[in-house]
Formats: sequence, C-alpha cells, structure tokens
Amino acid sequence: MIPATVNHSEADNAWVCSPHTTYVRYATEELRRFGHPWISRPLEKLCNALGGYLWRARIDDAVAINNWLLSTNVYPVLEPRALRGWLTEARERWPNHAIWFRSLNDRYAADWLKALRDAGCELIPSRQIYLYDRIDRDARRPRDLARDFRLLDESPLRPSPAMEWSANDFERAAQLYGKLYLEKYSKLNPAYTSEFLRAWHEAGLFELTGFRDDTGELQAVLGTFELTETITAPIVGYNTNLPQELGLYRMLMASVFQLAARDSRRINLSAGAADFKRSRGGIAAMEYSAVFIDHLPARRRRPLRSLGLLTRRIGEPIIKRFEL
Repeated sequence: MIPATVNHSEADNAWVCSPHTTYVRYATEELRRFGHPWISRPLEKLCNALGGYLWRARIDDAVAINNWLLSTNVYPVLEPRALRGWLTEARERWPNHAIWFRSLNDRYAADWLKALRDAGCELIPSRQIYLYDRIDRDARRPRDLARDFRLLDESPLRPSPAMEWSANDFERAAQLYGKLYLEKYSKLNPAYTSEFLRAWHEAGLFELTGFRDDTGELQAVLGTFELTETITAPIVGYNTNLPQELGLYRMLMASVFQLAARDSRRINLSAGAADFKRSRGGIAAMEYSAVFIDHLPARRRRPLRSLGLLTRRIGEPIIKRFEL
C-alpha cells in the first residue's frame, strides 16, 4: 500500500498538496526574495498570468501518489507492475483528477522518472535540492561540516528523544517548527500540529528528537523520515529568538548528518539554504513532479503541458544558472 492525497481545488492549501501553490504562489514568493529585479519582475508577471490560467483549469483537482505530506517524498523500490496498478486504480477512482508524483530526482529516483515518463507522464521541474551519498562522521572535510560536528558535540543543549516527551513537549515542538517554517519562511508551508507529530511518532514513521536547555525546555527540534536508505529532515525548528551565535540550525543539520553516518544512509536535504548545503558537500540535483493527464479532457491537459514546457525552458535553466 502507498499513501495518497486527494484534493478538490481547496483554496489556500499548503504546497505539499497543492500544485497551484507550488508552481504559482510559492514561486512568486521566491521570486520576490530573489533580488534580481530584471529577472524576477517579468517572471512574477508570468506567474500571475499563468496562475489564473492553471486555476481555471482546476490544477488542484489532484491526486498525489506516494505523498507523505512532507516537503520531500522518498520513493520505495520500484515495482513496475505495482506502478501500473496504481495508475489504473487512480484513473478509475478519480477520473477527473490529474495524477501527481512529487519529489523525483534523477540521482536517487532515476528508475521512477523513466518509468513514469514511459507511462506518458509530463515532467515538471519544481526546485533544486541537495543530496549526500554517504557521510563519514570522522572525516575532516568538508571543513564546515567538521565544525558543525564539533558544535553538536559541545552544545549545552541536551538531546531528548520523543519517547520521553510529554504532551506539552509535542506542543512545543510544533511551535518551534512553526517559528522557522511558517513565521520566518512562508505561510504556504504545511502547518503541522502537535497531534500530527504525535501520531507520526507513535506510528513509528518519524524519528523525533528535541534539544533541551538547562531548565528542561525544548529549544530545538528535529524530525527525520527514512525510506529505502534515504533520510530526509522535514521537521526542523528552533527558538528563533535565541542568539544566532548558538548555531541551532547548524546543530540540527549536524544531527541529520550524524544519523546518516551512523546508519550508512544517504541524505536528501531538500531545497533552501543552498550555500549552506553546498559548503557541506551537497550535490545539486533538479527535482521534478511527474503528472499523468492523458485521461483528462484537452482543456485540462493543455495548461499542465504549458506549465511543463515553461518550467523546463525557463525555470530550470534559471535555477541552475543562479544555483538557487
């Protein structure tokens, strides 16, 4: 079995469920942060025009297969017969919905990309992510990563696994995530609740770790998800009111690297903080969505094919050129 989300053009949805938010609203926010007005202004106008076109075409009538409600979906070992069955079932159950597969890259999911392309899916670039094939905890290079490991070792904060948490700790963890991802980054990110975090922890799907100060209060939180030898870190949060000198983000990322080194796992660190991730040995890779639309009427197919063409011809080259 595989998780799937089913959406019916609900307004103001988070980008992990809404293609419109991903490719229009979030893209517009990123362009405003870009800092190159001669590129960002015309692209923002293009996004706004395309956004209305896509919404009228009901882009958010969307079924996303293998969607774990996280920023990065990790894929299981490909079984072609199972994939064909999923596509057939999805077309039959949701004949008016496009069928999406998020978070594909040609380094860790090349077989999925090929299989979905061969099945007739449109490939739509989404963002540039950073991957780490293997981590050596004792290596001295990259130098920034070695410094991060020292920071983690010397931190006055005490690690606290979620099995030790109270209900108040889960509430605090959700608040810390919100401080970073919703208040500092974007309201378009998923707003995870304490109940969500607790449910995922109790189901054994998440490894949650907090970091307590000497009063016992959580000041940082990390949630990692693992599948087929790949670790991701979709839950990262810390008290953004504390001094930057404490290096809380560096400490949390060092914890991810430490987990990967311990278990001989590779890492998908998703997008964002590009300079930080490159300086620690991150390998840049384009991430794609694959969308199956052959069963939809032409008025629904054309906008999605236009989106694929524009993102491949314009979006992807800009992302690579400016190492975003």
